[in-house]
Amino acid sequence: MAFALSTMQLESSAFAAGGDIPTKHTAEGDDVSPALSWQGAPEGTQGFAVICHDPDAPLVQNGSYGFVHWVLYNLPAATTSLEENTSAGTTGLNDTGKMGYGGPMPPEGHGAHHYYFLVLALDKATDLPEGLSLPELLRQVEPHLIGMNRLVGRYQRD
Repeated sequence: MAFALSTMQLESSAFAAGGDIPTKHTAEGDDVSPALSWQGAPEGTQGFAVICHDPDAPLVQNGSYGFVHWVLYNLPAATTSLEENTSAGTTGLNDTGKMGYGGPMPPEGHGAHHYYFLVLALDKATDLPEGLSLPELLRQVEPHLIGMNRLVGRYQRD
């Protein structure tokens, strides 16, 4: 399946779709991941992965598009939510060069950026090693992708 949106729904108690991400969840605040929850995963879902990506960021590494803030995977099929500052799943490498969640912090004077939180439903449970980059993760899970959706939040530095 291509990366087309499915009927799965993703939301956060921290911010509304299209709304402002609270400073708490940014690199200017506590830098903790927001709580997320989803429903309506496709039949046959055996696992999930979660990504946070800023497509408004300038090209950053090796000509890559945007900036990856979070790569999380090996989430079991029974998972339908992540608590704030979650320790669930296996963390990958974000574009800050660190493991786990790295909150929004667009360059000063760059205006508002949009942060795409994506949940990917997979037809196969994964047991991938810690530290995968987004391209490495996608190479592993794309053949097993059966559904996905996103929640977009905004953040602008003061």
